[in-house]
Amino acid sequence: MWVRTASERDLDEIRALLVATWHDTYDSIYGAQRVTEITDDWHAINVLRQRLTQPHSEFVVADNGEKICAVAFASTEDGKLILLHQLYVLPEFQGQGAGGLLLAEIKDCFPEVRQIMLEVEESNVNAIAFYEKKGFREIGRTENCGDPGSGMPALILRLDLQ
Repeated sequence: MWVRTASERDLDEIRALLVATWHDTYDSIYGAQRVTEITDDWHAINVLRQRLTQPHSEFVVADNGEKICAVAFASTEDGKLILLHQLYVLPEFQGQGAGGLLLAEIKDCFPEVRQIMLEVEESNVNAIAFYEKKGFREIGRTENCGDPGSGMPALILRLDLQ
């Protein structure tokens, strides 16, 4: 498995990965219809396409040579604090190192980084366990994960690097 920058030709596969991962993780929490609404909005091809050229950001995938197994998107305004907006691994590849590879790549892309912050849905125990294993700690909570007005409660996690 290797990590590479996402490209225009990857967008359909990335969208399919995000939809599959979201349904696997969140259908039992929010219901399939709500998850479909979210993925249609947050993971539309035009939204993903904008990430390809967003300044001060990295959009990367883990690829096993046959398919994209995982995706991550992060941005920074100052190079010191990274906001990790997405890190998703297809269910059948979870626990095989793809998430760790992407997290390491994100760190390497921003050499001056001192902290990484993210929001994770508070019911997503697998993701929370992954991030805690990587050294992230809870620093707060939000009632609107990912989007103002989403109504999805989340933990705010931070990793201090320096």
